[in-house]
Amino acid sequence: MRKEFLGGGKAVFDSRVQVQGPAFAEDPMNVPISVKVDPALGPVQRMVLLVDRNPIRKVLEYQPVTALPAIAFRFKLEQASPVRAAVQTQDGLWHVGGTWVDSAGGGCTVSGATRKDGSWTQTLGEVSGRLFTAAPGNAEASFSRLRVRVMHPQDTGLVGGIPAFYVNKLSVRDGKERELARLLSFEPVSENPVFSFDFATPPEGGVFVVGSDNNGNRIASKVE
Repeated sequence: MRKEFLGGGKAVFDSRVQVQGPAFAEDPMNVPISVKVDPALGPVQRMVLLVDRNPIRKVLEYQPVTALPAIAFRFKLEQASPVRAAVQTQDGLWHVGGTWVDSAGGGCTVSGATRKDGSWTQTLGEVSGRLFTAAPGNAEASFSRLRVRVMHPQDTGLVGGIPAFYVNKLSVRDGKERELARLLSFEPVSENPVFSFDFATPPEGGVFVVGSDNNGNRIASKVE
C-alpha cells in the first residue's frame, strides 16, 4: 500500500494522526470516519485515506491548503478492515494513524437508494451546507466548521451494469476566490457525500464549493 498509494515514500506509524470510527459498521454503505492531526506534527501537505480490505482501497485525498488538518466523511466498507490516514508533512515523511472497523460487509457492491429508485437524476450536483462557528470565549474550540453535502449516487462500478460514477474533485473557496481546501474523492465515498472541513477563522466573504464528477458534470454552489 505504501508503494501503490504513497509513492514508496518513508512512512511511520504516529499516534498524532487520530482516526475515529465506529467499532462496528451498522450500515456498511455509510461508515462515519473523522481524521484529526495533532498540531505538534507541524504543517500538513496532504492526507490520504485508505481501507486495507476494500476492493477499491483509496477513499480520498485531501490537501488542507489554509484549512486545519482535519476532515470527516462517510464511506462504503466491503468487509471488516483497518481504516488508515496517511499524512504527509513538509519533509516528505508520511505519518500513519488508523482504526479498526468491523462490518457484516457488502458496502461497495450494493446500489445506493437513489440509484435504485432513480431519484438521483433529479438532484444530481445539488449542494447544501452550513458553516458553524464555536461560541465566543471558548479558546479551546475556537474554529469554524463547514459541512457540505453534494447530491450524487456515487456508484463504485462494482454493481453489474452500473459503471463507476462519482464526485472526484471538490474545492472550497472564500469570497475572493482564494482556495481554502482541495479534495480528491474516489468510488468508496458514500452516496450523497457529506464532508466536514475545519478552519481557524470563518472564511472571508462567504464560502463557495466547486468541483466535478468523473463524467465531467460540474458542481458549483455558494453556501449561504
